[in-house]
Amino acid sequence: MSLRRYIPVCLLSIAMCAAGFALPPQNDQSAKQDMKDAGHSAKHAAKETGRATKKTAKRTGHTVKKTSKKVAHKSAQKTKEGARKVEKKTEPSH
Repeated sequence: MSLRRYIPVCLLSIAMCAAGFALPPQNDQSAKQDMKDAGHSAKHAAKETGRATKKTAKRTGHTVKKTSKKVAHKSAQKTKEGARKVEKKTEPSH
């Protein structure tokens, strides 16, 4: 088994590997397809932004409604409490 028998196989293997690394990867997309893809991406991003805005507005509206009700009830409670205090102070003493 001489080394001379393996030299051509080794050289051929090295040449094939070098050719694979030397060539740039082929990009089959054209400029037109790139523009279409960019348009689709922009459309998708706009939809997602719209959904997020809707969700945030809904949450904010819910929170405002809840807080407003809380404030209204608390105000009514304190008003009644104040009215009771005034009524007690103005009662005639017997």
